[in-house]
Amino acid sequence: MGLYAMFGALPLGLFARLPGNARQRAGTLLSVLPAGWALVTLGTTLAVNTWAAAGGMVVIGFAVAFCTACGPRVSGVAPALQLFYVLPCFPPYAPQALVSRLIGLTIGVVLISCAERWMWPEALAPAYRAALADAMSALGHYAATVAAHLSTGARADASMRRCRESAHRAVEAARLSRVAATERPVAPTAHDLALCHARTAARYVNGQLDRLYAVDGSPRPEAAALLRPVAPRLHSAAATLRGSPPQAPAATPAPEALGATPRPGPTHAPPSSPGALRQDAVARATAAGAELALLASRIAAGGRQAAAQADSPPWYVTTSPLALCFRRLAAHAHRRSVHLHNALRIGLALGCARALVGLLALSHGFWVLFAVLSLMRTSAADTRAELRPAFVGTAAGAVAMGLVLHGVGDVPLVYAFALPVAMLCGFGAGPLIGPAWEQAAFTIAFVLIFTQLSVPDWHLSEQRLVDVLLGGAIGAVASLLAWPRGSHGTLCDTVADFLTAGGDGCRSVIAVLGGRTAPADPLHPVRRAMLRAEAAYAQNQAEKTRPHAGDELIEHVLTCGYHMAVGGELLLMRHQHPHRAALPPATAEALARLAEEAAARARYAAADLRSAAGRRSEAAAPAAFTRPDPTHRPTARAGEPAPDAEAWLAGVLQDLARTLDVTDRRQPRRETRD
Repeated sequence: MGLYAMFGALPLGLFARLPGNARQRAGTLLSVLPAGWALVTLGTTLAVNTWAAAGGMVVIGFAVAFCTACGPRVSGVAPALQLFYVLPCFPPYAPQALVSRLIGLTIGVVLISCAERWMWPEALAPAYRAALADAMSALGHYAATVAAHLSTGARADASMRRCRESAHRAVEAARLSRVAATERPVAPTAHDLALCHARTAARYVNGQLDRLYAVDGSPRPEAAALLRPVAPRLHSAAATLRGSPPQAPAATPAPEALGATPRPGPTHAPPSSPGALRQDAVARATAAGAELALLASRIAAGGRQAAAQADSPPWYVTTSPLALCFRRLAAHAHRRSVHLHNALRIGLALGCARALVGLLALSHGFWVLFAVLSLMRTSAADTRAELRPAFVGTAAGAVAMGLVLHGVGDVPLVYAFALPVAMLCGFGAGPLIGPAWEQAAFTIAFVLIFTQLSVPDWHLSEQRLVDVLLGGAIGAVASLLAWPRGSHGTLCDTVADFLTAGGDGCRSVIAVLGGRTAPADPLHPVRRAMLRAEAAYAQNQAEKTRPHAGDELIEHVLTCGYHMAVGGELLLMRHQHPHRAALPPATAEALARLAEEAAARARYAAADLRSAAGRRSEAAAPAAFTRPDPTHRPTARAGEPAPDAEAWLAGVLQDLARTLDVTDRRQPRRETRD
């Protein structure tokens, strides 16, 4: 009972990094108990046989690691859950001790939960909502500046450039990789999905404002009028995210007004001008993106009830929480998912370690598996970087404890009093001094624990050193054999998949607008590809010795993918209104050709991204960009969504062109390196 109380509290106290305040973190720790009971029971049962225990270790290691895709609350307690199975799956096989083990586990988890709640609780990390609110507020100022610019036709001055740069910095600060891992909204809940939805909408609005910012020439009062409500909506979204009473945004233009073709005026280009039509369409898209950002912010702040008033609530609002979890896991059950790679690597490494411990009859096999868990990283380079300080620290701790055991002898009371002091000094100073100190602290703490459970012997230190060496070697071999480059190769593939799926999504959206049959949710593959790409990018940013992945290029590709996803979503939402009719055949055909060109260029850019040398040999270069015939330009009838669709596809092609330009700039460096 004492052993399981200790190892119920120790892993949760050392490894659990959870989001929320002290009360929420303590509640998360208590919620681990049912899973802990099940894992201890399973480990106790399978300890009857080495191969049964090893097979169970493969399944449990994979399942727990794969479920970390469900957010920081699961990933924070995942190492503890794996250790809850590891400890009882070793001999002695004692099913009669199961009740004592469960009681001890309960005591340990309850005690660490109380400590988390009341004993010097950690300060809250900066919430992601604050960073997103700052981005919304900066975009609001940027939108007001661009609207004034369009109404007068003046050229951009220094103040406008400063406003634009401020908005860009705020949007960059709201990237998931810029906030603490515990505060990233990556869980499959309506709250976190709404925050991610608001983030992608904000990035979309930022891109559209950049397109309008570059406009020079005659005034565009119609575009300025469409853009004028954007700033109040974005400021209202910022106030909602901060929890303050939002200001009432300006009245939303009716869908007919947003889709109508403006009448000519005396001071601006006629509506037949392609540039004027495109500017108005971009302004409408910006207003729709701001409305979407406001809706998502309200859902994030007020839950599912906030979406009740929406005409077309987002898909995650109408989906049950359990279904959201299943959808998240299904999205990552893909050969290019970093979560799947990590889960397979950890499960197989732990299973092999458990089998070796049984075959070699090691007396403290728990330490081997603990070393695998604590030392193995997501890439071979990161794992190798961890091994040297781990071995040095373990050797130092083993020598120190060997001398202590030889000098003190069999006096358990001394070790009982020394344990909390050693843990306080070792684990408290570890983050400041380095990993070698932490491994030395682990060695000292484990030896002190087991000296109270058995007859003290200096061979304990020797066994600890051998077990860490074996566990580190197993982790290094597993990292070397299974995806040794970590997320680097996977990142390029998943981002390329996102780009390809976005191009296919462009064709699907235009097919829906043209009245042709299409999937019920044509953008579902795009969202799944986006999820895998963002997970790979987040892991790549967290790896310490990651190869250069071309961050600028990856950012350009992700921005292009967001433009495809959010722009297509806005067009589909507007098309659902009853006053919308299918596009005329000639217009639909012209837009279909444009969408096909966007899809071809996306495939071309994706093939270039996948090419290790940067050569465009996997896909033929698309033909030169040719716009549809002017007689088929989508301006035939007011209220049609065709001008907006044409402007959206033109913007996608511009983003793809910029992506290829970045790739071309990186080409000489990669050829030299090859």
